[in-house]
Amino acid sequence: MSTKKYQIQKSPFVVPTNDGKLIEEHFGKATDGNSTISIAHMVAPPKWQEPFQTPEFDEYTYIIRGKKQFIIDNEKIILESGQSIKIEKNTRVQYANPFEEECEYIAICLPAFSIETVHRE
Repeated sequence: MSTKKYQIQKSPFVVPTNDGKLIEEHFGKATDGNSTISIAHMVAPPKWQEPFQTPEFDEYTYIIRGKKQFIIDNEKIILESGQSIKIEKNTRVQYANPFEEECEYIAICLPAFSIETVHRE
């Protein structure tokens, strides 16, 4: 009997939120117990923002559609569809979508995202 060398994710874990943001974790702690990496599909509604945070993980973001604002060490950065960014761990950052349209993106965290290591203010 052989074991498969792959895993297809057809039912990502939908993280409950109260701010209108869709978070679908495809791989990570909540989905498959993986603490090495987390990969999530996100849709941030217009006028959404999170508090500042200083996570203990590197976070990569790839914008699929719309725009997303990052405030990193008091510098405001705006990414658009097709652009990506890596934010190194232990960096103070705020994520927001102050714009009029949704922002859809992929977020990858190394090691995996956890509420214990994100350090939201």
